[in-house]
Amino acid sequence: MSPGSGIAVFGGTFDPIHQGHLAVAKDVKARLGFQEVVFVPAGDPWLKADREVTAAEHRLEMVRLAVDGNPGFGVSTIEIDRPGPSYTVDTMEQLRRELGPGARLAFVLGADALAGLDAWKEPQRLIQLCCLVAFARPGFPLPALEPLEAAIPGLSRRVTFVEVSQVDVSASDIRRRVAKGLPIRGMVPEAVERYILEHRLYKGPLGATGP
Repeated sequence: MSPGSGIAVFGGTFDPIHQGHLAVAKDVKARLGFQEVVFVPAGDPWLKADREVTAAEHRLEMVRLAVDGNPGFGVSTIEIDRPGPSYTVDTMEQLRRELGPGARLAFVLGADALAGLDAWKEPQRLIQLCCLVAFARPGFPLPALEPLEAAIPGLSRRVTFVEVSQVDVSASDIRRRVAKGLPIRGMVPEAVERYILEHRLYKGPLGATGP
C-alpha cells in the first residue's frame, strides 16, 4: 500500500463477501477520490463472539477472489496475522505507522456500526488515527451524531457521510440460503459462489443459525 491520494480501509468479517460490499467500495472510492480501497478481513472478530465464524483462511480467499482483477481494490491480512481479537483501533494504528502521519487514511463503516462506535475499543483514539466514512445500509439509516458526539468528542468533525448503491443483500441471508440449498447466484461474485460450493461452506449449523 502506498499513500498516494489516500487509502480507505474496509474491515469486516466478510462471511462471505458479497455484491453489497463491492458496491460500497466502488462508490466510496469513486466519490471520495481514494487511490485504493483495502479490504481487511477480521481474524477474530470480537463483535461476533456470540456465534461461530468461518475459518479465516476461507474468508480471506473469498475476499481475494472477489477483488481479483480490480486494480482499485486491495486485500490486507493484517488482522488475520495478528493474534487475539481484531480491534479496528489496533489495525489503524499499525497502518498509520506504515503510511506515515501525512497520508490520507479512512475507515469505512456502515450506519449500524457507527451507531455503536462508543462501545468499540478506544474510539477516541480511532478518530485521531483516521477519518471515518459512513454509509447507510438497507434497514439502517444514518444515525444522528449528537449522542455520539457527547460520548466521543470531536467525532462529528471526523465523519464523512457518503451515498452508496443500496444492494439489498446480507451475508447472513447468503449463509441461510446455502444451508437450505437455495441459489445465491448474483448475490456474490461467481468465483466466490464456486468457492462456497466447492468447499461446502455454510452447510452446517453455522449457515442455518448464524445471525
